[in-house]
Amino acid sequence: MEPLAIRPARPEDTPTLVEFQLLMARETEGLELDPAVVTRGVQAVFEEPARGAYWVAERGGEAPKIAGSLLTTPEWSDWRAATVLWIQSVYVVPGERGRGVYRALHEHLRSVVQESPGLAGLRLYVDRRNTGAQRVYEQLEMSAEHYAMYEWMK
Repeated sequence: MEPLAIRPARPEDTPTLVEFQLLMARETEGLELDPAVVTRGVQAVFEEPARGAYWVAERGGEAPKIAGSLLTTPEWSDWRAATVLWIQSVYVVPGERGRGVYRALHEHLRSVVQESPGLAGLRLYVDRRNTGAQRVYEQLEMSAEHYAMYEWMK
């Protein structure tokens, strides 16, 4: 198996990131998202980096292929006087699942947090029905904690 390389996504990765989000919404929630809206959403991250950052895992040599991606978004924690990175929009290509793609992305982010005094940790949310993802997160020493997430969406 060829090794994975983790890197920040670039604007030219936008079509792949959009495709991943469309596939994830269909797969996990049965939703058909509007590609134009998702494209604007992905592009907005590149246009205004304070919104967040996409990360990709590539596998391959001369012509690497993106095996998975995720988005991190910052949340200020006054309790910690530091930023917590929320992990969102995780997608791993089906043929790459179970091959360490998410683990490599996650471990890269952990090292970024460890090395930065301005970062306090990582958080994510997962659909309660997605038990496979929950097992992966628990294997990576993440805990479900004691908070329940609530939301209101327009």
